[in-house]
Amino acid sequence: MHPAVRPFTLLLPLYLAACSPLGGSGAPDGGMSFFVTSVSPGRGGDLGGLAGADAHCQRLARAAGAGGRTWRAYLSTPATPLQAAVNARDRIGPGPWLNAVGDVIASDPDELHAANALNLRTALTERGHEVPGVMERTNRHGILTGSRADGRALTGGEDGSCRGWTSSGTGTAILGHHDRQGPGPEARSWNSARVVQGCSPEALGQAQSAGLVYCFATR
Repeated sequence: MHPAVRPFTLLLPLYLAACSPLGGSGAPDGGMSFFVTSVSPGRGGDLGGLAGADAHCQRLARAAGAGGRTWRAYLSTPATPLQAAVNARDRIGPGPWLNAVGDVIASDPDELHAANALNLRTALTERGHEVPGVMERTNRHGILTGSRADGRALTGGEDGSCRGWTSSGTGTAILGHHDRQGPGPEARSWNSARVVQGCSPEALGQAQSAGLVYCFATR
């Protein structure tokens, strides 16, 4: 071997690592930190609780090559006699959040709950696909959140979380519209567009929801 070749061969792995998308920033998995689930975590409003929904986000992220991050479902649950309320905005880390193709959704929780960039074209699945909205034959724009517009749980004994995301029958669910479409200002909210009476797949389906959730990387 020519003496000039050996040093270059030894340094080649370091060179490739430095030039790779992961080399400079230290961000894992190419940067995706937000997605809408491509499939429901459970049956209707029964997602296996917050833990089950989080695990679903983690599984989908892993399958898409983004499993190096910690993922949480954007879901709130109200206070009960046994536990304090859980606010979706407090579960998802500091941001910023990027979708599967690198679009910035929001830089931090305040921006996410004010002037974010969420819409039909940016609220993509973990595979980078659009979720059908109101202009599609199969409208699936109702995303489960259980949250008020500020990203917090309901108060005053109201639920909105299908009994802590454990019911596929009775209960109520708050949905957001990922496409920001619907009659009236509230219906255009990405996280708090409407309240659905009933947590079965049929009840959610009548509200154009397939039981999908938003997933955010906390780091």
